[in-house]
Amino acid sequence: MKVAIGSDHGGRNLKEEVKSLMDELQISYEDVGCECSDSVDYPDYGIPVAEKVANKEADRGIVICGTGIGMSIAANKVKGIRCALVHDLFSAKATREHNDSNVLAMGERVIGPGLAREIAKVWLTTEYEGGRHALRLQKISDYEG
Repeated sequence: MKVAIGSDHGGRNLKEEVKSLMDELQISYEDVGCECSDSVDYPDYGIPVAEKVANKEADRGIVICGTGIGMSIAANKVKGIRCALVHDLFSAKATREHNDSNVLAMGERVIGPGLAREIAKVWLTTEYEGGRHALRLQKISDYEG
């Protein structure tokens, strides 16, 4: 698995925690930025992560900002992206099993590094169930056209 990961200034520290987790899990990743603490615009990082997933340059993506909200909105503008904003373990598992989410969004100002690592691990290691969920995802794909 290859993961594209990006953050704005508000999610940079949490991004480093998640990268450390992926190193431990031996998951390949590409960091698309940002590398600064100066204010930057989240779409400049969230959209490129989502595009890498949509273009099959990465299998999944992780985006992080202060709340995760802006990043999830930006990522979901890219056709084929199912970005889930997650701040608990149950949702991390469910969004993979039922929604086949391909981008995970989190907020550094909402959760701490320990929980973020747990969420990312569950999300990265949970498989999509398919079955009855496939029809629902097909309806979304059909709408996207």
